[in-house]
Amino acid sequence: MAGLTGQPLYLQIADELKGEIRSGVISTGEKLPSESELMKQHDVSRTVARQAISRLREDGYAISQQGKGSFAALPGKDRPAKHSPEFEQITEYLSEVRQDVRRLAERMDQLEQLVRQQVPGQ
Repeated sequence: MAGLTGQPLYLQIADELKGEIRSGVISTGEKLPSESELMKQHDVSRTVARQAISRLREDGYAISQQGKGSFAALPGKDRPAKHSPEFEQITEYLSEVRQDVRRLAERMDQLEQLVRQQVPGQ
């Protein structure tokens, strides 16, 4: 589902958070909003909130810790400089898979919106 800018909502949320991290409004190492918090703040589905956090991780603006949440980071900081060619291939493949999953999730959101519009009382 795209917002007013024509950009998917998850990208708008991710871009907003990236700006706050770059400007220091959110400090590196600070806990980022949870999926539930993003859902409430932006009135979006869990899928959109999850995609936004995933995008932050992919772009180097978040580090997730199992059971603790996601924390603000800056790209390139404290990252290994060189990876093996195999690692790079796997990373590239995973990036493509994530893009496919994002497109499917966006489509699911669109279909959910259509269903909500068709079902009375939703």
